[in-house]
Amino acid sequence: MNNFKPVVQGFEQQFPKFLPQDPNQLCEAIRYSALAPGKRLRPYLLIETASIFNAPTPQALAAAAAIECVHVYSLIHDDLPAMDDDDERRGQPTLHKKYDEATAILAGDALLTLAFSILGEHAPQLSKPLADAAGWAGMVGGQMIDLAAENKTLKLEEIFILQSLKTGALFHFCTQAGAMLGNASETEKAALKEYTSALGLLFQLTDDLLDAEGDPSKLGKATRKDDAAGKATTISLLGMDGAKALIIEQANLAKNALLKLKGREVIHLHGLIDFIQNRER
Repeated sequence: MNNFKPVVQGFEQQFPKFLPQDPNQLCEAIRYSALAPGKRLRPYLLIETASIFNAPTPQALAAAAAIECVHVYSLIHDDLPAMDDDDERRGQPTLHKKYDEATAILAGDALLTLAFSILGEHAPQLSKPLADAAGWAGMVGGQMIDLAAENKTLKLEEIFILQSLKTGALFHFCTQAGAMLGNASETEKAALKEYTSALGLLFQLTDDLLDAEGDPSKLGKATRKDDAAGKATTISLLGMDGAKALIIEQANLAKNALLKLKGREVIHLHGLIDFIQNRER
């Protein structure tokens, strides 16, 4: 992932231009969360996929800004007392702790709608795919299943469905958006879907593992919360060794999917698999 930092740094330079500048509490709250230090995996995944298919850079950058707006909104709402009730995110107080719950809710609402405003101006063809990925049949639906599953025992297939919606749906959007902007073939889009199916599960598996045994100072948030909340995870079902075996399995599935993108330069998508598999935050 030799290009990870340059791509992310380039995105970081441009992202603030898509955010509101007005000097009021709502806009300040939006920027507080949106510009907090984060991995920016979703923008990177979208921009990198777009570059593979020689998509227009301005459109890819705008789409990356839109997906990051959706991701940040989801984090703001996820941290609320009615959801996961977290006090820290990305190494700083969560938005409802910095301001208040009403401001956090409205900032999340504003970021979600801002995402579609950005797409409407720069890449309107991506509006429906993002709505599908973020909505009731995607990320939001996965979060609902996650909440409903607390203190319940789920089968492995049910946990996979939960994780594929909660995390994988936005990953799918990132690669499909890059492919659409670059006029990729249907075969290539199908291979990318296989890749992000495995990548999304890999990310959630490592997320569960980090919650169980990670370092809070590196993560920038509290750990051991899944077990305390009775969350349905692969660790609760299979134990640590079983979860670690699944991590290796999903990483291999993602790598095999990239083999189908014949003639395309996928070294950085390959590197992203290793990055997620071995991440410490």
